[in-house]
Amino acid sequence: MLEDRQIIAIGGGGFGRNPKHNKIEKYILSQIDKAKPNILFIPTASGEDKNYIINFYSCFSKLECSPDHIIFFQRTLRLDSLINKADIIYVGGGNTKSMLAVWREWKLDILLKKAYLKGKILCGVSAGAICWFEQGVTDSWASNLNSMQCLGFIDGMCCPHYQEEKERRPSVHKMMKEDKLISGWSIDGGAAVHFKNENYHKSLRFYDNSNVYFVSKSDKKVIEKKQEITQL
Repeated sequence: MLEDRQIIAIGGGGFGRNPKHNKIEKYILSQIDKAKPNILFIPTASGEDKNYIINFYSCFSKLECSPDHIIFFQRTLRLDSLINKADIIYVGGGNTKSMLAVWREWKLDILLKKAYLKGKILCGVSAGAICWFEQGVTDSWASNLNSMQCLGFIDGMCCPHYQEEKERRPSVHKMMKEDKLISGWSIDGGAAVHFKNENYHKSLRFYDNSNVYFVSKSDKKVIEKKQEITQL
């Protein structure tokens, strides 16, 4: 029996800010039927920030799993071996555009697609959330928020940090009115969206008052639909 294809997109927060906050991390681990799953961290978007990697191990080493990580800016181990070993792949936040450029040079994007189709769970926060969608709203450019094409494993767009950064909501609305952004998901920090087999499964909240919205356009008007949410 084939495993469900699963993606969990996190709008912000989690171990990167506080490794003691592990509600969403526990939820991710609970989605796989294995006593001690292998979880692989990919911190490319942060420039492989050492403190970020330390926080990853500080969080997941205390949970029932075996953590590991990929680096590109020192000697890189065989990517196919690391990906094949992993049950869960967690992508960190940072610069989405630079991250995808590095991945494509190393053909990691192809390995990730194969891993996804085999039923390995893909997840991530911020850049690590939007990368799985057709389009993402990103601050990879310093000047202003932009939309960019991403990997397209999930239809639609994704905007993280929706309530955390004041320019996010008006920028999404403006880009959608100008037909620069397709319909999709806006996710607050402290919230996440879980997809199974490319279909919406559920919305999750691990910070109080965080929400998830499906944002679309009808008759030149932008419509936000707040999703029912599960509190972790």
